[in-house]
Amino acid sequence: MSSIYGTGPKVSQSSVTITAGPRLRAAMLVAVLADVLQLAIFPLFVPGLESPPDDLLDLGIAAVLTWLLGWHWEFAPSFLAKLVPGVDLVPLWTLAVANVYRKSKQAAVAGESAAHSPHPGAAHHNP
Repeated sequence: MSSIYGTGPKVSQSSVTITAGPRLRAAMLVAVLADVLQLAIFPLFVPGLESPPDDLLDLGIAAVLTWLLGWHWEFAPSFLAKLVPGVDLVPLWTLAVANVYRKSKQAAVAGESAAHSPHPGAAHHNP
């Protein structure tokens, strides 16, 4: 099928990978800054379990990371774990972005190896 735009590679949802480009670097910077704010700075000024600034920061971070990297399930535990006392002491946003990149890289490697391997059963076909 051709169009006025030419033909190009077809990209499925499962083959989209995240490269270590500016969007990933920006997402990692946002995640690290959010975790530093939540772990080091907010407790000094906003004590207590219910912290509206902390919750607003989490909502904003979730929105920015989703905009930069797309939706990933790793973001849900990072957001929900903030509701559990004590879990807020773990840099969950940074871990979530790192895990998104790790899984994307693994998928890219698996996709490349599958593209270069022969079809299953082709090498074992005996007439």
